[in-house]
Amino acid sequence: MDVQVSAEEFSTDETEVVVKSAIGSVLTETTHFKPDKIDDWSNSIISATLKGLQSLNRPYKYVIAVILMQKNGAGLVSAASTFWDEKKDGLCKVLWENSMTHCIVTVFALSLNIESDGDDQ
Repeated sequence: MDVQVSAEEFSTDETEVVVKSAIGSVLTETTHFKPDKIDDWSNSIISATLKGLQSLNRPYKYVIAVILMQKNGAGLVSAASTFWDEKKDGLCKVLWENSMTHCIVTVFALSLNIESDGDDQ
């Protein structure tokens, strides 16, 4: 699938590929949940995601949140509410899990190009 997105537009598809790669570089199907490793895993996923997003060379400031939770039968709900320019800013949420761990990575992309659209005249 060849998706063409201008350099100004947020691409959920490209961001998802970057996040999945970052998660895959840290967590695998055989990774056991270890509470003492959560900080390291989170920091590694965030760092790898930021490096991948920076390589896309898009005009965005990124905010990344990582949730790691042991699978133990409890539910996990994640939600986000935003107040921004829907035409320029974006959000991408990636879910990953293995038999022992839930991982949710949320990327908020805030456009650095804030010039007026001419609507406020």
